[in-house]
Amino acid sequence: MRTTSLRLTEGLAKRPPAHGRASLAPVDADRFGGMAADALLAELDTWPKPGLVSPFDNGSHDDMDYGTFLRSIDVLRPFYAELADAGGAGADMDELRRIGRLAEDAMLAVTGGANTHRGAIFALGLLCAAAGAARAERSCLSAEWLARTVAERWGRDIMRGPIPLNSHGSAALRRFGSGGARAEAASGFPHALRIGLPALRAGRALAGKEEPARVHAFFALLAAMEDTNLLHRGGVEGLRDARRAASDFLLAGGVGGADWLAHATTVHRRFVARRLSPGGSADLLAVTIFLDRLENGL
Repeated sequence: MRTTSLRLTEGLAKRPPAHGRASLAPVDADRFGGMAADALLAELDTWPKPGLVSPFDNGSHDDMDYGTFLRSIDVLRPFYAELADAGGAGADMDELRRIGRLAEDAMLAVTGGANTHRGAIFALGLLCAAAGAARAERSCLSAEWLARTVAERWGRDIMRGPIPLNSHGSAALRRFGSGGARAEAASGFPHALRIGLPALRAGRALAGKEEPARVHAFFALLAAMEDTNLLHRGGVEGLRDARRAASDFLLAGGVGGADWLAHATTVHRRFVARRLSPGGSADLLAVTIFLDRLENGL
């Protein structure tokens, strides 16, 4: 498995730019790629996240664990850097998809076929490309600018592009008519901007620490969004119950409540008992973390 992924990543440094313009400075591309991978690591380490893999347990999953996610994050890092370089060189959506498919192949190789980060390859990859474009054009690296760049530069092609038949999001689209990750990205990540970022900053004010702040942001995203992974696993009823549980947590004060950790852990156990896994919310938490860190220059 590892040999296959290394062959894919070794090719990144050797392949010349295919975008018709000069590449982004390597130091910037590597920085953006590293920040995307670090955002995934911060999301993975956040606990409790109901139903999801963490350093403490496997959540609702039998086919992946903490180590599986670490291997996936490690192999994705250079692909995020290449996507940033592609954005800085004016790549179209076809080129971004080509790199994304290579990233997905590398992910599947090191995870034994487990889909740890397909949605995050898509969402964070687009934002890395937007960050590359911002740096090449000497524009600001604000969350609003990056999200708008994704929507304006690639949004139409995102919605027109092929729908993968084997993803949970596409299954939910066919069954329930849900827009999922494609619609979120094409419209400029409104949940990350309007829900995730304010909740992350509110969580910091409530708890004074980063991990509880990320938990607060996760529950806010879960309460607000139509998570296609929940639709896939639990149907409309599972999605409704999950959103209600997240809303109840926030109404009780979120991470500002005295018993917030026990409350969140109880929700986690209920999700595991029902095999619910809000992977879409996890992807948007990683997006939120990435945008927050990039905007603040961390």
